Amino acid sequence: MASVTAEDIKSELDTFNIAFNNDTVDKMLEQCLCHRLKGDEIVFEWFAFSSSKGQVPLTLDNLDQFEHEMLYKKKKPKGSSKGSQFNKTRDINSIQELIRAEEEEESMLDSYSTPAKGSQKRALTTPEHPQSKRGVARLTSPSLLLSPASFSPSATPSQKYGMRGGRGEVVSSFGAVQGPRWMGKGQSSVRVEMLEGGENSLISSYKYMFQRLRDVRDVLTEKIEELGEELRSHFNIEEFSAVSLPVQDSITVLGQVCCDSNGKLNAQSVLLEAGQEQGGRQVPVDLSELKEFSLFPGQVVVMEGMNTSGEKFVATKLYEGIPLPFHCPPEVKQEMDEVSEPVMVMMACGPYTPSESLTYDPLIDLITIINKDRPDVCILLGPFVDSKHEQIEKNQVTETFETIFKRCVDSIVEGTKGSGCRLVFVPSLRDVHHHYIYPQPPFNLSNLSKDDSARVTLAPDPCTLLINNVTFGLTSTDILFHMGAEEISSGTGTERFSRIMKHMLTQRSYYPLYPPAEEVNMDYDKFQQFGQMNITPDILIVPSELRYFIKDVIGCVCVNPGRLTKGQVGGTYGRLLIQPNPVLVEGKRASPCIAGQVVKI
Repeated sequence: MASVTAEDIKSELDTFNIAFNNDTVDKMLEQCLCHRLKGDEIVFEWFAFSSSKGQVPLTLDNLDQFEHEMLYKKKKPKGSSKGSQFNKTRDINSIQELIRAEEEEESMLDSYSTPAKGSQKRALTTPEHPQSKRGVARLTSPSLLLSPASFSPSATPSQKYGMRGGRGEVVSSFGAVQGPRWMGKGQSSVRVEMLEGGENSLISSYKYMFQRLRDVRDVLTEKIEELGEELRSHFNIEEFSAVSLPVQDSITVLGQVCCDSNGKLNAQSVLLEAGQEQGGRQVPVDLSELKEFSLFPGQVVVMEGMNTSGEKFVATKLYEGIPLPFHCPPEVKQEMDEVSEPVMVMMACGPYTPSESLTYDPLIDLITIINKDRPDVCILLGPFVDSKHEQIEKNQVTETFETIFKRCVDSIVEGTKGSGCRLVFVPSLRDVHHHYIYPQPPFNLSNLSKDDSARVTLAPDPCTLLINNVTFGLTSTDILFHMGAEEISSGTGTERFSRIMKHMLTQRSYYPLYPPAEEVNMDYDKFQQFGQMNITPDILIVPSELRYFIKDVIGCVCVNPGRLTKGQVGGTYGRLLIQPNPVLVEGKRASPCIAGQVVKI
């Protein structure tokens, strides 16, 4: 079909002497694109509709009613079965049509039934009161093909995802929302940038698989020495002794926790590996004298105790690590009255498809939520094309992974353009089309227009973002799951998630575990440069397969928004209200996070 222009529609309207303005012409042009009509065809349809109603004027509201009564009914193929509708190629427009048909059917049933107490029904849709298009008008471009049939042998949507319950239910909360509602302003003026710029940020791909064991050892040794010096200065320790030196007095030693075998760490298998300056030896550690401890492989610790034989160190005291200071911008607000409007930040982590289908229905739902709630910033973490997806693992796709990813990102950018929100894309080691090395370089989206590039930030994994003057630490790697499987503790009285978050902050690293999980391919040279925390972030986002949460850990608000899908059913996403500038209350720093929620998709 040849492209339709606004001039074509104006010419046809003049022929029928129908009054119009630019807004109504733009609306009719949009309807032409959505319903595959020519300029003369849509004017003919409008003339017939208008005549049947007694010559109603051409207005936006009447065009909505016209589309509802004429165009959607005209588009439905006669005699088609329900089964054939599910096997069609599904773009955003066809999905909206299915939703509309479902709403009409439900409204008809509602008229014959009494609603259950407390039940939530969809808004009634009738020809006299058609559903508003404002929320979905931005999603109706036919170019936004999130789930074409070529993605998989069958484009059948996930039935379990479609039948999920609890949509929009808040499952975890932090703080309290008093004045502001959970709706942003889509402020494109919000500043989003990397905390460290230039050479201090990972901004492009790099060559990997060239590291030597000697280089890995040097990185680990330097980490032990740097953290050890911070602990020595903070706790006023005179000097560290060699861990393997047999002495009869209590000594203070520095080292890295490791396991005596290839199995998981336990209280009987703990070794302490000293740095090069302390001899570099590994010595078994007896933890029986410690009242409480929380340890994991790779953790740099300082211990007091005795090693009378030189063969085993009996620990009697364990020194906790210390976090870095928070970011202090040049201008700090002193009074609460001077604070500007809160900024809404939304975050979601892939996968964005159910496990048994490559239809991006969850992502379409998320785009709809973005357009409705208009967050100022939306952080989207991978995987976007999941290497663990059933159909990708079995090679049951006919397009390249890069093509699928490009179509997915184009749909997000175009589908949220009307909301005005800033977008942040963070890759994942599970993104099958991208470099699976850690630290992971950002995506390369060279096809973005100048306007789109201005509101899109491509971030590496991990990274520290500055949103206005609030710092966000981000990593899409499931460090919670990896450390949760290795950490051991006794007598701490705290739950595991808080301990792991505290370890990340006090070890000053986005991935403090050593050796890393098998699925993490670590480049230690780049990890030393880009995988460490330079400050304690105000907000730390760590999506995981484990249960979602929002909690304050030593002043940092830590968020696990969960994943947008969990197998065949819907998952969760997160949203925060933040104060865009730091605030000092009675001389003390106040957390910029006003409130946070984890919500079911």
